[in-house]
Amino acid sequence: MKQVIINKNDAGQRLNKFIEKTFPAIPASLMYKCIRTKDIKINRKRCTPDQKLCEGDILDIWLKDEFFVQPPAKYEFTQASTILNVVYEDDNIIIVNKPQGLIVHPDENYEPDTLIFRIQKYLYQKGEYDPEKENSFTPALVNRIDRNTSGMVIAAKTASALRILNAKMKSREIHKKYLCIVCGRPSPAEATLEGYLEKNEKQNRVYIEKRRSDSGKTIRTHYRVIDTINGFSLVEIDLLTGRTHQIRAHMASIGHPLLGDGKYGTNKVNRSAGYYKQALCSYKLIFAFTSDAQELSYLNGQCFEIKDISFLHDFYAGKIG
Repeated sequence: MKQVIINKNDAGQRLNKFIEKTFPAIPASLMYKCIRTKDIKINRKRCTPDQKLCEGDILDIWLKDEFFVQPPAKYEFTQASTILNVVYEDDNIIIVNKPQGLIVHPDENYEPDTLIFRIQKYLYQKGEYDPEKENSFTPALVNRIDRNTSGMVIAAKTASALRILNAKMKSREIHKKYLCIVCGRPSPAEATLEGYLEKNEKQNRVYIEKRRSDSGKTIRTHYRVIDTINGFSLVEIDLLTGRTHQIRAHMASIGHPLLGDGKYGTNKVNRSAGYYKQALCSYKLIFAFTSDAQELSYLNGQCFEIKDISFLHDFYAGKIG
């Protein structure tokens, strides 16, 4: 038999989701059976799989101990680097400036030094995150950017903050703006591009079409040319939809690929300019809540901006071109 007291970061979850994350050795079929037969109870009362957990609830599970045996603690984040550029931090969230070349999550090749592991290690060392005291929650990213894109990424320190920010991101109440350098000068100087994006998983790239297909996803990209020097333009991008490689592929589709982009750009131009990673930075975050943000309401109206961007310095110093 196992008894669990639901803590603050467990609250708000469905019972079945909590059990799946906390006790992965319990088969789903057995879990649902135990709920039906009252071998799983909340506060000594019958419960349902979709019942929402509340802080302080007592969860009793009458199963053999073999289903609760946990492997020795081995925290993957301990292998990550301690380098972390914090833009903003409070008790609920942390915003960091991700450098080019760093992946946000482990991929199929498994790299222990990822942005999320750096954040978890940072919070662990500060004493704000202790895996041994958490049943199911780990600090998690709210948004993500490509390995070779730099810029701001938000992480939630609590389960409640994660739920709120995920909802706000989905409803576009958090605005992300990017700076990039493109080849040539787009005309007109400001416009909203529309199209349909199709992803090719095998090639790990996307294609932009003007007509909708069964697999195509609608995309909208607003751009504004800020300046042009030596045949390259500094452009601000406002993503009106958020799809894989959207900025890179959409700008390339109108004949203005990003400088340094080896997948959608021009390698000859990139080599000549000495750029081998796309000149793209998620440089501004604006919290513009139009609905209740609960304990995160204090973030409404706040704007965070990165000003120290390497390609921006090169651009205005005339080093590109």
